[in-house]
Parts: sequence; structure tokens; C-alpha cells
Amino acid sequence: MGLTRERAWEKLCEWTESEALRIHARALEIVMRAAAHRYGRGEPDEPTWGSAGLLHDADYEKWPDEHPNRIVAWLREQGEEEIAHAVSCHLTHWGVPYETQLDKALLACDELTGFIGACCFVRPDGIHSLAPKSVKKKLKDKSFASKVDRAEIQAGIEQLGVDLGEHIQFVIDALKPHASELGLEGRS
Repeated sequence: MGLTRERAWEKLCEWTESEALRIHARALEIVMRAAAHRYGRGEPDEPTWGSAGLLHDADYEKWPDEHPNRIVAWLREQGEEEIAHAVSCHLTHWGVPYETQLDKALLACDELTGFIGACCFVRPDGIHSLAPKSVKKKLKDKSFASKVDRAEIQAGIEQLGVDLGEHIQFVIDALKPHASELGLEGRS
């Protein structure tokens, strides 16, 4: 049957205590489930793509210097090679080749999802009126959300072969219905 969503969530919570990291993982799960329909085969890909989003940083909090070695090894022990490969190449500096749409989508969605979340935190109405133009402007401001690796975002866009503005809008649209759960409602 493969890795269940419940088991993936348990592993994330076992290794990740930070609420902020859990929210990022949940946000990326949501975006990746939507990405399965846009860049993958749709519903058949949803569980796998969602699990990749949920677990991509599961070992980061406890073992930042080994990330993502531990979660990749655990995924392989579970027989989840497709997810393990995608997680292993979501950091460009590892140099793992991008072989599938899942690999490319995870890279294209990870940092951008976090960055869009940061954009929402400084807006009175959060994600509700956020537009790609505003996100692009913030991307140019290196002091804003400075820990977000803009090179990773660019590499993901290039790997997936999509327009940046359209991809930003796709991520916003995927997150918007979950704004309350993810804390993206803004400052008001």
C-alpha cells in the first residue's frame, strides 16, 4: 500500500517539534498535492507528491548538518524510492539529477511556498490580495526573508520550465483555501 499520509505526519511530528516547520511542511504538502494535478498525473500522484512535500525537511530540525540524509534513508527503508529521490534533490547543492516531474516540482515549490508565506505575514489581509507582482518585488529585496534561497527558486522554475509569475499565482491559489489553517490571513 505504501506510505500513508498518517504515517508521514507521525514521522514529521516525531522529528520536528517546531510549529513553524510543521506549518511549512503542511503548506508544501498542500501545494504539492495541487502540483500533482498541474505537473503530474493528477489524483494518482497526489499521495506521493503530498508526502514528498510533507517530509522534505523532516530531519532538518534535529540533524541540520545531515539534512536530508536521515529522511531520505528512512524513506528508502519504507520502500519509497520515488519520494526519497525527490527529497534528495530538493537541495541543488547535492547535485542529484532531476529525473521526474515530482523532483522538479518539489524544488520549484519548496522555497517559493515559504517565501509566499513570509509575504503574507507582512500584509494586512495576508494571502487574500497577494499577487505575483508583489511577490516578485519582494524577491528582489534581499533583506526580506533573507534565509529564503532565491537561487533555489530560480533553479526550480528553470527545471520545471514554467513562467515565474504563473507559478507564483499557482502556489498562491493552492494555499489560499487553507489560509486560516496555515496562518496566512495577514496582520488584521
